[in-house]
Amino acid sequence: MKIRVERDGLADAVAWVARSLPSRPPVPVLGGVLLDAGSGEPTDALTVSGFDYEVSATVDVPAAIADGGRTLVSGRLLADITKALPNHPVEISVEGARMAITCGSARFSLPTMPVEDYPQLPAMPQFAGELPGEVFASAVGQVAVAAGKDDTLPMLTGVRLEIGEGKLTLVATDRFRLAMREFPWEPSGEVGDTAVLVPARTLAEAAKTLGTSGSRVELSLAEGDGLLGLAGSGRRTTSRLLDADFPKYRQLLPSEHSGAAVIDVAPMVEAIKRVSLVAERGTQVRLEFVDSVLRLSAGGDDEGSAEEELQVEYTGEPVTIAFNPSYLLDGLGALRTDRAHLSFTTPSRPALLKPVDEDGGVAPGYLYLLMPVRLPG
Repeated sequence: MKIRVERDGLADAVAWVARSLPSRPPVPVLGGVLLDAGSGEPTDALTVSGFDYEVSATVDVPAAIADGGRTLVSGRLLADITKALPNHPVEISVEGARMAITCGSARFSLPTMPVEDYPQLPAMPQFAGELPGEVFASAVGQVAVAAGKDDTLPMLTGVRLEIGEGKLTLVATDRFRLAMREFPWEPSGEVGDTAVLVPARTLAEAAKTLGTSGSRVELSLAEGDGLLGLAGSGRRTTSRLLDADFPKYRQLLPSEHSGAAVIDVAPMVEAIKRVSLVAERGTQVRLEFVDSVLRLSAGGDDEGSAEEELQVEYTGEPVTIAFNPSYLLDGLGALRTDRAHLSFTTPSRPALLKPVDEDGGVAPGYLYLLMPVRLPG
């Protein structure tokens, strides 16, 4: 192999692929990045790939190819090197079991790994539809915040992706809160209505990269093979689906409420951060609604206490309800609006956070359900 490639394109590609690699690969080759020059499509590109049997990532970088070929090197090391290279074209050549990198006056020589031991990269599954990249990135960010992080409960570490006729629904929950986003998309008609569970961490990482301004994200699905594919901005990634049953969440969504408040998000966020300073290990922040006043309080006599009042638009009987401050802040941040609609039935039943649009109405498409914390006494 002997190629010449622009430094920035190479560094971005290697960094993106390396992020999907396991930090402790079970075998060394799974920590490698595969460089393929000239044998794929397009033929005038260097294809950078990574695969650990769970997630694959592939990106094409324009390159001048003198001699084609394939080689495998440590992904983390190559990412560190390409990031640190000076701003000059990069020349890469392979002789025997070594890969040479030359950029300006900088030169590196890396050991290669046996390409024949590397697993076959998965093909992209069947095309299911596409949607604007910004919409996809925003939706995944709003929902993944509620996904669980306990790998012993795999059904809670994923985002449920429900594919319907002209509508996509994303849902995640960790038992203490639930986030759901619905939005229109353009289905191909080749994949029928279905629902799959995608690892939240993988989906969030892909959405950040693929969901650039003005881009389109193509979604592909092979249920029989348990594989989801995403492509956009010249990058392609696949992920194994989670083989677990997602909780029956729709029965948790309240159909009515006895109290509701419209709150300015920014002052609310700052007030929660202040009063929760005295909440032991973030245990709870109490919200007391009386008329048009919201009193936030936390702590007690033993560990110190704090309270703050905000003006809100409130309808309903006076009520005091408590939440984990971190979960409440996550929900307020995920709304992406200046004002929030908070509704509830009783202090022990789930509450709903929804965005408020510029006209003062509750904006459709997103909700964040939050379980209250039991009040003492």
